[in-house]
Amino acid sequence: MSILAPGPGRPGAPRTALSHVVGERTPPLRRETIPEALHEAVFRHGTRRAVVLPQAGRTLSYAEFGQEVDALAAGLLALGLTKGDRIGIWSPNRLEWLLTQFATARFGAILVNINPAYRPFELEYALNAVGCRAIITAEAFKTSRYIEMLRELAPELEDCEPGQLRSSRLPQLQIVIAMSDGPGPGIFRFDDVMRLGGPAEKARLDALTESLDPDDPINIQFTSGTTGSPKGATLTHHNIVNNARFVTDRIRLTERDALCIPVPLYHCFGMVMGVLGCVTQGAAMVFPGEGFEAAETLYAVSEARCTALYGVPTMFVAMLEEAARGSYDLSSLRTGIMAGASCPIEVMQRVTDELNMAEITICYGMTETSPVSFQSFVDDPIEKRVTTVGRIHPHLEVKIVDTMGAIVPVGESGELCTRGYSVMRGYWNDDERTRESILDGWMHSGDLATLDEDGFCCIVGRVKDMIIRGGENVYPREIEDYLFRHPDIREAQVFGIPDRRFGEQVCAWVVPREGAALTPEDVGAFCRGQIAHYKVPKHVRIVDELPMTVTGKPQKFIMRDWMVEHGYADT
Repeated sequence: MSILAPGPGRPGAPRTALSHVVGERTPPLRRETIPEALHEAVFRHGTRRAVVLPQAGRTLSYAEFGQEVDALAAGLLALGLTKGDRIGIWSPNRLEWLLTQFATARFGAILVNINPAYRPFELEYALNAVGCRAIITAEAFKTSRYIEMLRELAPELEDCEPGQLRSSRLPQLQIVIAMSDGPGPGIFRFDDVMRLGGPAEKARLDALTESLDPDDPINIQFTSGTTGSPKGATLTHHNIVNNARFVTDRIRLTERDALCIPVPLYHCFGMVMGVLGCVTQGAAMVFPGEGFEAAETLYAVSEARCTALYGVPTMFVAMLEEAARGSYDLSSLRTGIMAGASCPIEVMQRVTDELNMAEITICYGMTETSPVSFQSFVDDPIEKRVTTVGRIHPHLEVKIVDTMGAIVPVGESGELCTRGYSVMRGYWNDDERTRESILDGWMHSGDLATLDEDGFCCIVGRVKDMIIRGGENVYPREIEDYLFRHPDIREAQVFGIPDRRFGEQVCAWVVPREGAALTPEDVGAFCRGQIAHYKVPKHVRIVDELPMTVTGKPQKFIMRDWMVEHGYADT
């Protein structure tokens, strides 16, 4: 197999004609655990801001944050929890989430991230799939009543002492801890656990930290697949500490920076790229609120003088609209990351100009690769930063293959596969699906991508999302990018539905800009004569909003199912 050696100056520039790139080998990988990374940050940046909560008017220095983490870790030890135990966290973005992230890692417990949008059926699956011994939960968020849902699943809480749960539906769960002043019987108060550890537990912490290995599993994140039950991607200290550092290296984050993190902590974007990324650089973490609100986010940027901002495209669209309405001082911003879904060119350009983020980058990855594999540099040409996901990260190797597994020529599309330090340990307790996804060390992404002669990567769609209409391959991303050029279109998603004559037909769901009077006929007219006839959507539905995951990823399977159920498919 021909390997494309990196070109001079920047990683991943191919010298041959095959889509196979290798990242630089500098800086070297760190062999350290999460508590070691935090200890170094506390030692080097103890008096600097670590956590900023503008809405609560609260700021913790790195030294103060480290003390709070140790208090919680000691409290968890006092409850009998130990290395290797799985501890779930079910909450929106809160200080308690951050403390739990580092307190569990302090003694080697495996943090299990539970989507705050989960309902009882999904929670039951997640807790049992990985055998959670404890769960730390918020009381409520929006319409979710977390304690009520836990009591629904485990009514035995009403008659048991805290820490002594024996539930028929949650057989391995023993300990429930709630961020609540009055959680009721059977449940510990989070604040009480913070004070539970004594001198004996605190004395054990350093010895437990020293016993940890960077290759130990430390985090389980459930992937949000569109079919089948969620899979628990198992990540190690080595996976996520290094990826966090490389992500923030690319945006030149330092101890002088403050990063605004409105993206959810339960996802890699918030927990790894945001929180761990700040810790590896000594930067401040700024949290606007429990969930994303455009006004709260821009207020936090202004109040905390943030220099960096993360978000998915839909978040940035909302922030652009809010910035146009309100009065915010965004002059401190310079960089950040837009990721999580396809990033329309027009949105990226407006963010650069209107939010003062001249050094914003795009990145690409997946939970199973900890997560980032490709990212632009802050000084890449603007056309590359708005049309690609950048170039390969250090210490990684990527190839793009066809359906037979052969590496495709540069410029041709195929499935993106990643190999290197960032690839997960596997799916928890699921060897079969692990073997299906990781072949000879290569993580198969399911994403269709291309590489150009300079090593820049473009994501053109999902393997399963590609539409085959009358023998023609249609890539939804290409049509979506074209639709975004329409001045009245705010968001657009393209997908296929079954058709007896052509195999599949192209459909589009479109969200108009505020105040626009957009019709399906307008969308069709905009496409005809400008893109190939077989790419023009046969069916266009105008909607107020698109079905999205909590992390801002469009759920095309829901749109597809709706069209089929309402008679648009010709089967």
